[in-house]
Amino acid sequence: MPRRNQGPRLRWLAKRECFYIAWTERGRSRECSTGTADREQAESFFAEWMHRRGRRTGPRDPSAILVTDVLNDYAQQRGQKIEAPERIAYAMLALTDFFEGNTVADVTPQTCERYAEKRRRSPGTVRRELGVLRAAINYAHRSGSLTRPVAVELPERPAPRDRWLTRKEVAWLIRAACTPQARLYLPLFILIALYTGRRKEAILSLRWPQVNLEARTINFEVAGRKRTNKRRGIIPIPPRLLPHLWRARRRGTDLGYVLHIDGERIGDIKKGFAAACERAGIEGVTPHSLRHTCATWLMQKRTDPWQASGFLSMSMETLLRVYGHHHPDYQREAAENIGRRPQNVRVMA
Repeated sequence: MPRRNQGPRLRWLAKRECFYIAWTERGRSRECSTGTADREQAESFFAEWMHRRGRRTGPRDPSAILVTDVLNDYAQQRGQKIEAPERIAYAMLALTDFFEGNTVADVTPQTCERYAEKRRRSPGTVRRELGVLRAAINYAHRSGSLTRPVAVELPERPAPRDRWLTRKEVAWLIRAACTPQARLYLPLFILIALYTGRRKEAILSLRWPQVNLEARTINFEVAGRKRTNKRRGIIPIPPRLLPHLWRARRRGTDLGYVLHIDGERIGDIKKGFAAACERAGIEGVTPHSLRHTCATWLMQKRTDPWQASGFLSMSMETLLRVYGHHHPDYQREAAENIGRRPQNVRVMA
């Protein structure tokens, strides 16, 4: 069995009484002398050697470039251009911890499987993190840093969650969010998420200029935002949400955020939301569950799928695949027709 490539590392060679840098390149062992027996000086030489190595131009074989270098380059050059850079940062911490000292050539289905076992997180989390590694490696290949791409094995896509709130649970949650321990913005967040079906980030970034109370519309799109599969769209304000927005508008500023703390944008809401769920005695719910609830309620009310998908800024295929079974008429015609006797057809001579 071939020896695992650990990437460049310092080694003490007793026969030469000197520290050497050892690494594997294109399947062959390589060495470079540091010229010193002092550990601190050797580490300084090693750091400078790695810096010079990182500045090499031209494509390199996957066995000659570290996973951490590929991740760092991806974060620096693409991190701020992506919709959720904080997710890349979280994923990189876990990926760096596991792949430290490994080259891109060490990324195999077996190492990806070991990564999933060590992380002990949900398949969805592991899939997103390894997806960042796949994107970083593909970017390195497209930008000319790698001579060839390396496949990253991802876990199977988990089944979509079917957890949604009943109207009674929503009442409990809003009541729990209106307690003195909760902030004023928490009940409004719940109502906006519930009645618009928008994701957490779209709601937290919403400003008052995007809300037209006279025309009764909300434009969740942000100027200059890169268009992704997570569309936001422009929707009419549901009648039950309108009075809550009017009251919130009187407390806000012309250009400020709809949800804010002393005028500043809210970073995240999941801790306050989780505390409200605990007070309400509701389990298995996150802020994204409110989007599931909105879509489920629309289907349960026999809303036309074309109207529902447009309102949610969701593809028709996703709506029917994930929420279609909540529609009262879901496959009803097929279920009724399967038991009907065939009608006798009279053939005219």
